[in-house]
Amino acid sequence: MTTPNFCTPRDLLRYAVTRFNTAKLFFGHGSAEALDEAAYLILHTLKLPLDKLDPFLDARLLPEEVLQVLAVIERRVSERVPAAYITNEAWLGSYNFYVDERVLVPRSFIAELIPNQFSPWVQDPDSIENVLELCTGSGCLAIMLADAFPNALVDAVDISKDALAVAERNIRDYKLIGRVNPIESDLYENVPFKKYDLIITNPPYVNSDSMGKLPPEYLREPQIALAGGEDGMDLVRKIVDGAAERLTPEGVLVVEIGNEREYAEAAFGHLGLTWLTTSQGDDAVFLLTAEQLAQ
Repeated sequence: MTTPNFCTPRDLLRYAVTRFNTAKLFFGHGSAEALDEAAYLILHTLKLPLDKLDPFLDARLLPEEVLQVLAVIERRVSERVPAAYITNEAWLGSYNFYVDERVLVPRSFIAELIPNQFSPWVQDPDSIENVLELCTGSGCLAIMLADAFPNALVDAVDISKDALAVAERNIRDYKLIGRVNPIESDLYENVPFKKYDLIITNPPYVNSDSMGKLPPEYLREPQIALAGGEDGMDLVRKIVDGAAERLTPEGVLVVEIGNEREYAEAAFGHLGLTWLTTSQGDDAVFLLTAEQLAQ
């Protein structure tokens, strides 16, 4: 590949946006549009600050740098692989996590709620001692939970040994060994029997009809972490059914279900779901108290 027409990041940015839009790429893993994703991939590849594009737009690049960026652009287009798998990083707020094809690209709406410590349902964050996160994947939410509740031990559960290997790397990176405990388990099966103040989960919840319509980028992710059965609620039912005996009397269960509110209401509406407000609206995350679950 020759590089005579590409001399600056500005040249590459224009080219990448055109390629991405022409290929009709899907942006649902951290970037909202082709421009954002192109800027991120270029800055990351050139090892430049991710929040400072303008000062470097007209910098002259070495030929080998141009080739590196072009290779990344080509991979994003030809393989339809999420950008996070190319860069091996994903951001949730100010948190940066290692990711690869063994885990979903982190994008949980629960991450928006953790900094507020689930107020007002949790009145004293310092009193939270035990937290259970089911379907942890990369461990991102478990790590954020450990930060938000400084006196808590967090059990981070996943059925996938591969996913837990990624979670363990992130736990080490955040120096939380001993506070975040990865557990290989099919939901509650291998979880120590104790009472938890919080159970948090972003489980597989995509219904079977929607699974058949996923963009190619989503098909690059572990399908076991997406597919939730006919109505998307297969694992959610098991989580809700088992939560009552695992929660303290004042405990709460928080569940993310994405676009599946209709199915969640059909399955659990009789319990009186509380829908929490996120950037998605009031449809993506519900909360149940131990008292409600004991009905």
